[in-house]
Amino acid sequence: MTHKKFKLGLIPRIVLGIIIGIILGSFAPVWLNKIFVTFTSIFGKFLNFVIPLLIIAFVTAGIAELGSGAGKLLGITLGLAYIFTLISGLSAYFVGINFLPAIIAQENASIVTDAAKEIEPFFIIEMPAIMDVMSALLISFILGLGISITKSASLRKAAEDFQAIISMLIERIIIPLLPVYIIGIFINMTHAGQVATVFSVFWKVFLIVIIMHILIIIFQFSIGCAINKKNVLKCLKIQTTAYMTALGTQSSAATIPVNVSCSEKMGISKGIREFVIPLCATVHLSGSTITLTTCAMAVMMLNGITIDFSIFVGFIAMLGITMVAAPGVPGGAVMAALGVLESVLGFTEPMLALMIALYIAQDSFGTACNVSGDQAIGMIVDTIQSKK
Repeated sequence: MTHKKFKLGLIPRIVLGIIIGIILGSFAPVWLNKIFVTFTSIFGKFLNFVIPLLIIAFVTAGIAELGSGAGKLLGITLGLAYIFTLISGLSAYFVGINFLPAIIAQENASIVTDAAKEIEPFFIIEMPAIMDVMSALLISFILGLGISITKSASLRKAAEDFQAIISMLIERIIIPLLPVYIIGIFINMTHAGQVATVFSVFWKVFLIVIIMHILIIIFQFSIGCAINKKNVLKCLKIQTTAYMTALGTQSSAATIPVNVSCSEKMGISKGIREFVIPLCATVHLSGSTITLTTCAMAVMMLNGITIDFSIFVGFIAMLGITMVAAPGVPGGAVMAALGVLESVLGFTEPMLALMIALYIAQDSFGTACNVSGDQAIGMIVDTIQSKK
């Protein structure tokens, strides 16, 4: 008799990492904590090195692949996905600017900024990135568009192979080691006396994020159903199957078959649902954008950093583009967003680490919101196509 191998999911491992980090930070000797902090330092430097490679791998292959798609229909779908992502990000900004200051009082920010000295690693290994984030994005656009225009089979194959290498790196090294990385982060946060403040703030932030997810789904379905002349409540009821699947799998890609089946029940035509739903699983991430924008604002407020609207508009616009590059693995969206958080908002390594922990803790809800919004795009594209 064969026993099925038990495998702990990423969220439980992240939660376990946080708990272990708090326990070690409270009770373990400094030398033991220094080992974890040293690993976290090395891993953080490696992560910074990988970010430009990740952008080149995913954006280049993504644009090259999209370029050979269904012409105008592709353009319309991408345009709608980007507009919905921008609306989601801007909504999150305005909700955040009005509600977060009440949650993150000035004394919370001062606890984090005036914290005790952190534990230093035994040694530091510098790993300078081969280029900055903006250079990586520009190279990706030039290569991706070039491959799609010239239809170069060899360059496209090279781009896809490079993407496969970076995907393997994320799935087999970065994601499995994230819980250990987070142990080091929370050891330092506990040692510096910040952890209680962070937890007291972020359960309220998550509540706001999940409410915004539900509201944006209702908003997107209202638009889609109005244009496609469908019953909103009936369509939302059908969508609950795909929503619950995404909640369980934490993966837009794994939810595609269920989402296509929901599209069929909603009456979206076969050609459109089979084109739009798989494409939007990659390019439309409204839920992830809401989470990243809200958590980024909360982390900045906790660190006493002033939030500037013009900078955040640029951040959301860049985030919409970068989300196309997000690998379809749990936590993939935050990995793709690290470069934008660093280059546009000036996030430091501890701030990026906190963003990873916070994002992955609610990744299921973000994914469920992403896949639900795909249906609204499908409805609109279906209407445009039927009128043609």
